Order: sequence, then C-alpha cells, then structure tokens
Amino acid sequence: MRTSRAVPADELRQILAGTGAVVRSAVPLAELTTLRVGGRATVADCGTTAALVATVQALDTAAIPVLLVAGGSNLLVSDEDVASVVVRVVTEGVEFGADSVTAEAGANWDDVVAKSVRAGFGGLECLSGIPGSAGATPVQNVGAYGVEVANLLRRVQLLDRATGDIHWAGPDELAFGYRTSRLKHRDDAVVLAVEFALHPDGTSAPLRYGELAQRLDATEGETRPAAVVRETVLGLRAGKGMVLDPADHDTWSAGSFFTNPVVPDGEVDRVRAAIRDRLGEVSVPTYPGTGGVKFSAGWLIERAGFAKGFPGAEAPARLSTKHTLALTNRGAATAADIVALARTVRDGVAERFGVVLVPEPVTVGVEL
Repeated sequence: MRTSRAVPADELRQILAGTGAVVRSAVPLAELTTLRVGGRATVADCGTTAALVATVQALDTAAIPVLLVAGGSNLLVSDEDVASVVVRVVTEGVEFGADSVTAEAGANWDDVVAKSVRAGFGGLECLSGIPGSAGATPVQNVGAYGVEVANLLRRVQLLDRATGDIHWAGPDELAFGYRTSRLKHRDDAVVLAVEFALHPDGTSAPLRYGELAQRLDATEGETRPAAVVRETVLGLRAGKGMVLDPADHDTWSAGSFFTNPVVPDGEVDRVRAAIRDRLGEVSVPTYPGTGGVKFSAGWLIERAGFAKGFPGAEAPARLSTKHTLALTNRGAATAADIVALARTVRDGVAERFGVVLVPEPVTVGVEL
C-alpha cells in the first residue's frame, strides 16, 4: 500500500539517487499551475525521459504516491499541502520527420505548434495558444476550432507503471472521446512522448469552425496557409482571454472549466422545454454529439444568469470578463474560492435548465 505521509526531502533524495531527478522541498503548487492555486509539495524535476522513467519507477517501488505535473494548465489543486511527490515533467525535445513531429511529454504545447509552422508544416495550427504540455494533449483529447488531437495523433509513447514496459500505442488503443481518452483519470500509464501527423505542404487542416472560417474569408472545409491560420487562432483566443498573459488575470485560469454537455437523445426535448420556460423561443446553439446533442456550456452559463465577471469586482475568483467558460483567479484566490464559484455556476445551470455541467480540470484534494 502506498504511504500517505509526506516524504522528507532528504529521504526522497536518497530514494531518487541516480535517477537524474532534482528534488526541491516545500514548493508552492500555485507556482506550477495556471490557476495559480495549490498548497506546497516536494517536487522532483525530471529533465530527461530517462530521468522521468527512473523517478516514477523508484517512487512506485518505494510505495510513494506520485502526482505528475507538466504545464499545470488543467489542474485544480487543494490549498492544503500535498503528500504525493510531484514529479514535474520538464522534458523538452521536439523532432521533425518528413511528415510528422515527435515531442517529449514536457514540451510546451504551443511551442510545438509554433515550431511546426515555422518549419513549413501544417496540421496543428488550430490548436495554437492552448497552454500546457505536449504529453497532456492525448490524455484529454485536446481540441479547439474544429480540430482534436484524435484527428492528428499517430502514436503515443507510454510507460506501463505495473510492468515497466515502454511501448508506443496508436489512436485505436486510446478510446478517444469528447475531451477524454483511456488515459484520463487513471495513473497506470505515463505519457513519455507523442507523435503527430503533419501536412508537409504547409496547408492547414480543413477549416471546420464557423467563426474561424469566417474570419479567414473561407468556406468550411477549405484550407489556408498554416501560418495565417495560426495567427488568426491566436487572435481569437486572446480576445477570449485564452492565451496566457501574466499581466491579464482573465488568463489565470484552467481554460474552459466545464465541457460542453452532451445531452442524451431522450433528454433533449426536456432540456429544450426548460430553456423555453426560462427564456421563451430562442435560438439554442447545439452540435452533434455521440449518443446525444451537444449544448454550449458557455451559452447555458450566461442564460442561467452568470454574466462575464460574475460575481463582481471584489470577488477573488470570478468568471472571466471575456469568456464565461473560464473561472479565473483575480490575484489572491484560493482553491476553495475556485471550488465555491464552480459549484455556484454548476448548480445554477442544473437548477434552471436541468443540465449538469462536468468540470474539465483534474482535481487534486478537492471535490466539486
């Protein structure tokens, strides 16, 4: 059974001797997450894939719980100190093939996209500006502007923590779904590297998102030069507070906090009736979803009465002033403040429309 006690840094250094990890004690996780909240933890920084593998294996052998952190853009961590050893993935390698890119798990995702565009490749540009690491992208099947990782991924390199085996897995093994995969909410495998297919001619992925296509004066399904699409996507994201900027508290967030809910086919009429009862005959944005209809979480939040900037200028945690799907830290928020705001929004949407919003970030030490 894994220990629940915090392991002293000196003891941890002995356990990890020879792995290549650098151990630091009492590190505030608020410094390692884009929400900028979280208690302190002992951190083992792993700058190479070999160090990452050796560190995880040494901690597993010693029955010490592990919390893997890379970009920290999809984490909501408790204000309490964390007993788990935080294994920080800071591997950065990026290599290009004739029609592909392979990135180590810790590589900054937007840097991977930027490098691919500068190298003359297309395919990843619609995923520009998304914070976090390359290794996290297949875990939650990251997507934006009509493109998902599942559409582009060739394979992912995994460490099997039970057997120590390192192997490559293809998309068909990952059970991709809307913002999810077989890798999410489980810890039996560690992502070491990812490989994506690229367009060697520098053209973008087909444009599938209306707002983006309109901005580019394109018909949906057409392509444009990847560099042009990237700049347009970055502009759209920045306008919604979705490109990290230390000076802009609207970007002190985990991105979209709730996923767009997929309402089962048998429940769609009930939800539409609830919307009509509240709002009258209105146009409701919906999209095809697996097993149902996908509603816009942001639209539901706003129509439930939660405006941008809710609950007001004095609150330490607020909805973004640019985008109601982002819960933001205005500079002094705690994890408890973020949780309280998330509950208020979630419960308000459920009460008004009968739709339960599901949080996208991984929570550590807190429950919504």
